[in-house]
Amino acid sequence: MTSVWRTSGWILLGASLILALSLGIRHGFGLFLAPMSGEFGWGREVFAFAIALQNLIWGLTQPFTGALADRFGATRAVVVGGVLYAVGLVLMGYSDSALSLSISAGLLIGIGLSGTSFSVILGVVGRAVPVDKRSMAMGIAAAAGSFGQFAMLPGTLGLIGWLGWSSALLALGLLVALILPLAGMLKDNPAPPQAHEQTLGDALREAAGHSGFWLLALGFFVCGFQVVFIGVHLPAYLVDQHLPASVGTTVLALVGLFNVFGTYIAGWLGGRHAKPRLLTALYLLRGIVILAFVYSPLSIWSAYAFGMAMGLLWLSTVPLTNGTVATLFGVRNLSMLGGIVFLFHQLGAFLGGWLGGYLYDHTGSYELVWQISIFLSLLAAVLNWPVREQPVARLQPVGAA
Repeated sequence: MTSVWRTSGWILLGASLILALSLGIRHGFGLFLAPMSGEFGWGREVFAFAIALQNLIWGLTQPFTGALADRFGATRAVVVGGVLYAVGLVLMGYSDSALSLSISAGLLIGIGLSGTSFSVILGVVGRAVPVDKRSMAMGIAAAAGSFGQFAMLPGTLGLIGWLGWSSALLALGLLVALILPLAGMLKDNPAPPQAHEQTLGDALREAAGHSGFWLLALGFFVCGFQVVFIGVHLPAYLVDQHLPASVGTTVLALVGLFNVFGTYIAGWLGGRHAKPRLLTALYLLRGIVILAFVYSPLSIWSAYAFGMAMGLLWLSTVPLTNGTVATLFGVRNLSMLGGIVFLFHQLGAFLGGWLGGYLYDHTGSYELVWQISIFLSLLAAVLNWPVREQPVARLQPVGAA
């Protein structure tokens, strides 16, 4: 038992460090919008589209990297993802056109993130720990990703100020390469499928026929829309409202810091209460927080309060959503099924990132996107409410209801 816990702890540490690096660097991409757009005379839609494409590619490739990790272990997926992520950052540093930015920041980093982020990493964690500790362990790993967001933002801003945006991206490319040796900590060796176990097609058909799977996925679409819109456009929005540029960086750092606590608490609560009900509450609270922020008098302190409140709710949806998928369908195909749910998250992320830039360039304001975000919060709350956290019949004891 001691050996099992030692192995699980080692895997959890490696997973946490990888998420901290992968998501921490990604969280700072919004800081490059203004300097890159200003230098090349782009509208905000050019940069916003590249980041939106990144999220779309991330989502589209996630089920495939997840399936690879489920069948052959996560190490291979993480190594390939880490290499592409690092190369994408370096090429992004040399980008001088919409096409080169879309290829580097959009295509390469998008694929890289699919191998170094939630679905693959949380799949490893889900297989490594006992069932009763799964939600908590996922919360810890997600919290580490949030801490990376907090820690990396000031560093990224400092690199931009010290080296300029181009050299800062080269430095970040070297930093993300640290993911490669960390992948060796993920001693994830899924057992070979037995004769009675599901095939990949069976797993897909089972999930596709379960209403809860689609409700979770549609709710996660809203999460993606909100976090990418806010992460990419909030710094520019605050500057438009005549606040110093440093305020946006601080707000995003507060989001990352408070999400450390939010994801940990969500994981803890998920082990004690119905996760779909917790998701309903989280999305409702998001809508209330956004409504209060947009339609109350704006100041530096109200912006900081928004960062703290949103931080508590930011990625708290992740351990709850992935934990529910694991409860419903088991962990054998968790990375793949979680990847499909995450695809919907990234479709929302694509829309949130691109639509923010598109509507701003055409209306001169982000107000309509804020209003859409509030409405989507209510929709996600409604979608998650009817989900029943009950394993499929295949996983229930013989004779159970």
